[in-house]
Formats: sequence, structure tokens, C-alpha cells
Amino acid sequence: MNTPIRVMIVDDDVFFSDVMVHSLQTLGVTQPLAVNSGRQALELFKAGLRFELLLCDLNMPEMDGVELLRHLATWDFKGGIVLLSGADQVILEAAKALAAAHHLNVLGAFEKPLTRADLSVLLERAGSQPIQRTLAAQDSSITPEDLRRGIASGELVAHYQPRVEMVSGRVSGVEALARWQHPQLGLIYPDRFIPLAEQSGLIDQLTQAMVALALRQTRQWLKAGLYLVVGINVSIDTLANVDFPDELATAAAAAKVPLANLLIEVTESHLLDRLNLTLDTLTRLRLKGIKLAIDDFGTGYASLEQLRRIPFTELKVDRQFVDGAAANARQRAFLETSLGLADKLGMFTVAEGVERLADWDLLVTLGCHEAQGYLIAKPMPPEALSHWISHWRAPGNPLMRQASSR
Repeated sequence: MNTPIRVMIVDDDVFFSDVMVHSLQTLGVTQPLAVNSGRQALELFKAGLRFELLLCDLNMPEMDGVELLRHLATWDFKGGIVLLSGADQVILEAAKALAAAHHLNVLGAFEKPLTRADLSVLLERAGSQPIQRTLAAQDSSITPEDLRRGIASGELVAHYQPRVEMVSGRVSGVEALARWQHPQLGLIYPDRFIPLAEQSGLIDQLTQAMVALALRQTRQWLKAGLYLVVGINVSIDTLANVDFPDELATAAAAAKVPLANLLIEVTESHLLDRLNLTLDTLTRLRLKGIKLAIDDFGTGYASLEQLRRIPFTELKVDRQFVDGAAANARQRAFLETSLGLADKLGMFTVAEGVERLADWDLLVTLGCHEAQGYLIAKPMPPEALSHWISHWRAPGNPLMRQASSR
């Protein structure tokens, strides 16, 4: 890990807490803190202590884990949360859904015991969370005018996360992810400025800047002989603009980028709020040959009728249904159903958040087309991609060996 991770364990089982403390110390966490009730944890938060990772048992006396989650949401806790319980998986999934409804950052839900290997993955995930690399106290001072200046000054940058074909192992595309290289605050991640852009009417300007970055980079890759489909996340506000398809086509032509190289990604839960306003734009994007993906599938409430009406070319299954699915029957059932639905609708399938080899193997078995996640690669600056592709294609890569053996 590049930076120290502060970890709190909230569990009334002293033996389990001691085991977790020892395991965390062997993984490089210098001073993990264990408390035996939700109330103690809450008092520490009120006193100003902050943690990047919280391991929280659900069934505790005095204040249980579910109640603690409610209080953490009130306190706007931004760290990663791992839910633990000796109860069955159904209760864990319900608590996970509740935490998501509170907009808490749940990294996983596990039946006890939690293995050292699981802890290692969770620490890596917590250490890479955008909120851990941003100075929250300073971020709160960011104003719409700061963002407007940053966009105009060219401070937005794009990092790219690769996608690979599961059968061949070929690198097929990337997702462009916005970052703000602030002159004083350093690299700021999108959870800190995308909501501000939407609230202040700057989202179209931000989207235009990201499209320009992605098109320029795609052209450079094409000139180097690297054909990649580049996914760009577009807000519902932008899709409500009926001129967006023509504007995108004009920008792509100026950059000499074929429209077939572009993929517009739309988040499911946002889409359904304004479906009638966006259907015109989405349909015209497809008419121009631009691919469309429904992103974070499973986090909203898309019906079969809505999926049938919208001309999506691919379905991206959200990470919460992918990560750990090989060991979780309920997650596997949702994953299998989602992939089967996409297949019946003639849609391409992509699994997000692939971090474990067991989940990769399961996705191959279930016939998923592509994968994206930390098992493959983290988002990276564009100049790092060529080197990463060379490393990915190396004979020592176990995923490439599996692909070539099929």
C-alpha cells in the first residue's frame, strides 16, 4: 500500500477482534483499533477519529451494526465499510443494501470468519478509494467557480481502465475516467467534483472536456496501431440535450476517430429518472454507429420493457454482484440471471469489479464476454497503457495462459 490505512474493528467477540488485529498487523497495518460496540465506535467518530476501513459486525449488544450504519450515514462517513456476521447471507445482503441506500461505501459483506486473503484484498481496495487520496477538509472549499476555472484551464485529465475479452484475453477497450489535477489540492477524484458539476450546471462543459480528451487520446492510439473501443461516461443532463449526438459526431470527425471506436456509458439508476427525455438522444447515437452501455446494472430498477425499448449494445454488471460471486450463491444467481437476460436481448456483457481469480473463472463458465477490474488493471494515465499491455500479453500472466489454453 502506498499510504497507511487506518482500520477500526467493531465487534463484541474479543477473540475474533484479536485475530483480526494480528492479521492486519501482518499485512502492514500498524495500529488497528478494536472496539466492542457500535456505541464506542460512534463516540470515537464524534471525537474526531477517522478511519479508511471499518470492519463492522452486525449482531452486537447495546448498538447493533445496522444502527451504527444509520449513524455513520448521518455523520457522512466516507471510509470503506466491511460488514461481518455469523448470521446467514440473506441478512448480510439486506444490511449491504441498507448501507448502499444510506450512500455508504460498502466494500464487502462476509460471513465469519474473514480470511487473511480477504483482508489483503479489502486493504488494497480501501487504499485505492478516491476519497482516501483527497483532502476532505480542503475539498469542502471547492466552489463551482473553482471547477469552472479548472475546466477552462485544462486541468481535467483522463485515466483509462482496460477491458479484456475473457476467451482470448485480448485488450479490447478502455473506460475513460475523469480526474482533476488541481494545482493546490493535487489529483481529485470524480466523487468530489461530478456532483458539484451537476448541481452547478457545469456538467455539459465537463463532458465536452472529457470527450475532447478521449477523442484526442483515441486518435493517438489509432496512429500507433492500437484499436481500442473507448467508453465515456455521460450524465443524464447531457443526454437530455438532443443536439448531443450531432455534437459528438462532429467532434469525432474533427479528431479523425471512427464512431465505431466510441462507447457511451449510462448509469442505470440515473437513466430511469428521465427516460423519455433521453430516448431520443440514445436512439440517434445508435443510428450513428456509436455503442451504448447500461452501466452499473443491478443498482437501479430497469424493467424488461425498459431494456427492450432502449437500444443498448452492452450490459455492464455492477461490481457488487460480481466480486465474491464464486463463493456466494445469491450473488451467483443474480449474476447468472443478468448474463442470461443480456444474452436473450442480444447484448454484449461486461463484468465490472473483477478482483478474484475464482470470480474470473466463474464468469468464463457463465459465458460473460469481457471483464474489467483490479484483477486486470487499475485505471492508469494514458502513457502507461502501452507498457501495461506488453506486461498483460507476457507469457507469465496466468489469465492469458488460461485464455490461450481454451
